[in-house]
Amino acid sequence: MKVTAIYPGTFDPVTNGHTDIVMRATRLFDNVIVAIAASTPKQTAFSLEERVKMANIALKDIDNVEVCSFEGLVTAYARSRDASVIIRGLRAVSDFEYEFQMASMNRQLNDKTETVFLTPAEQFGYISSSLVREVASLGGDVSRFVHKDVVKALKERLTV
Repeated sequence: MKVTAIYPGTFDPVTNGHTDIVMRATRLFDNVIVAIAASTPKQTAFSLEERVKMANIALKDIDNVEVCSFEGLVTAYARSRDASVIIRGLRAVSDFEYEFQMASMNRQLNDKTETVFLTPAEQFGYISSSLVREVASLGGDVSRFVHKDVVKALKERLTV
């Protein structure tokens, strides 16, 4: 039986930490869908189309990965794609409470989908999209944290 997993998020922008989680997931699951949320309570720096494009570029060399956008509940999207796993990344203990609560709610909404938590490699554990955006907006070098094409997009969009 082939197992499809969904890795949902805003990916604003996709970071090397996200890429690391995707690579780990492809070793565990047959297909990994990086599902970029169209609607989010967060104010995004990049449009949905830009976020999808950057993720496609950053993840192009990883097999068994599809990047797409989705609207609505991730549990409904998982059902529509026959995905039995939702992947969530945990960087620190502080992420756990929120992610545990979300996993429990998702199980109530779709009991056919399990949440699997993955941790990034240690060198990516502190990276978040919001920190990358903040450093880039202040003119800092983010080339260690994101794909080179994402660096360019951040400079064009955010540099003061």
